[in-house]
Amino acid sequence: MRRTVSTRLELEIREHAEIALQIAVAAGLRVDEVLDIRLDGAPVAVREVSGAHGGRAHVLEAAPGRLAVVYSATVVGHASPAACGEDERLVYLRPSRYAESDRMAEVARRQFGGIVDAETVLAAVSSWVGGEIGYEAGSSLPTHGAVDTLLGGRGVCRDFAHLVVALLRARDVPARVASVYAPGLQPMDFHAVAEALVNGAWRVADATLLAPRSSLVRIATGRDAADTAFLTVIGGTVDLVGIEVGAVVEGDLPTDDPRELVSLG
Repeated sequence: MRRTVSTRLELEIREHAEIALQIAVAAGLRVDEVLDIRLDGAPVAVREVSGAHGGRAHVLEAAPGRLAVVYSATVVGHASPAACGEDERLVYLRPSRYAESDRMAEVARRQFGGIVDAETVLAAVSSWVGGEIGYEAGSSLPTHGAVDTLLGGRGVCRDFAHLVVALLRARDVPARVASVYAPGLQPMDFHAVAEALVNGAWRVADATLLAPRSSLVRIATGRDAADTAFLTVIGGTVDLVGIEVGAVVEGDLPTDDPRELVSLG
C-alpha cells in the first residue's frame, strides 16, 4: 500500500519559545519525506529526537515572528509489528492523565465483567464506546479525559480513544493511544486511535469508525494525548493560526471489518 501524507502549520510566535512537533511519520516504514520550517521566510535549525515506538519529535527554538511548517511523506508498505516488553506492558496497564482507568473500574466491571480473553474485551469495549458516545466536533476541551467523555456522552477522536483505553486498562488489557494520519477521514485532520495488546501483538481499535484501520499511518504513541500532541510549546507564547492535514492512499480505500484484528502499520 502506498500512502501520501502532509501537514502545513502556521504559527505566530509572540515570545521566544522552544517548540516540539510530532508530525513526522514514525520510524520503521519506507518513507520519502520532506520537512521545511521557516521563520519569516528564513530556514530554522531543527533537531530530531527519537521517542517511544518509533516516534520522532522535531525540536526548534523560535524568536518572535511567523513560523511556517511544511511536512510531506510518501509511505510504502507496512512496518513490522513491534514486540512488547514486560516494562512496556506494565506502563500501559496503569491509569494516566486522560485515561483514568482507576476511576472507570466499576463501569468496566458492570459492562464487561463476564468477558475474559483480551480479543473479546477489545471488540466489546470498542463496540460499546462507539454506540454510547456521539461524535461531535468541538464538543470537548483539550483537558477532558475519559471520565468527562463518558459523562458528556460525546466527543472527538481523542475522546473516543481515551475512553476505549481507560476501559481496556480497567479490564487488565494493556492499552495505549496512537496519533495517526488517516486516509479517508472526513473532515481531514490528525486522528487518534487506541491500541490494545492481544496475544502478544498490538491491535488497533477505532470506535469512531471514521477511517479504515489498515490505511492508518503511525505518528506518535503513548499513554494518552499528553504523549502524542502534534505541538508542544515550552516557554514563550505561540498561537496556532493555520493548520492543514492531508492523507490519501493510491487507488481505492481498503474496506474495514470492525470484527477483524488489525495492527497499525
